Amino acid sequence: MSVQRRRGQVALVWKTHTTTDNRGNEIRVADSDGPHQVRAAFIPQRSARAEVPGQMAINVLRMIVDVDLEGVDLWSRVEWAGKQWDIVTPPAYHHGTRRTRHWSIDIRERP
Repeated sequence: MSVQRRRGQVALVWKTHTTTDNRGNEIRVADSDGPHQVRAAFIPQRSARAEVPGQMAINVLRMIVDVDLEGVDLWSRVEWAGKQWDIVTPPAYHHGTRRTRHWSIDIRERP
């Protein structure tokens, strides 16, 4: 495990599960049973600050977590630094040695 992930910052991740809505459709939603606490490294990817009132600020980070995190996809949620984050790209698995394999997940701050 890399030093950044071992000593990284704590984040809460809500995994995804499939449920049925009131019309009988199967939908994927963030699991309400409770978050899973993980240690992760965060790398800034891109951001755009709103300059005029009414515009939206965009803040995207890459979250790097251990390989043992399963059940996370585009419908999962992340809470980090006191803010809620959406997952914007499917998690990417990076295979390597036992110490370097990891998941990288791009997250975007919720407005």
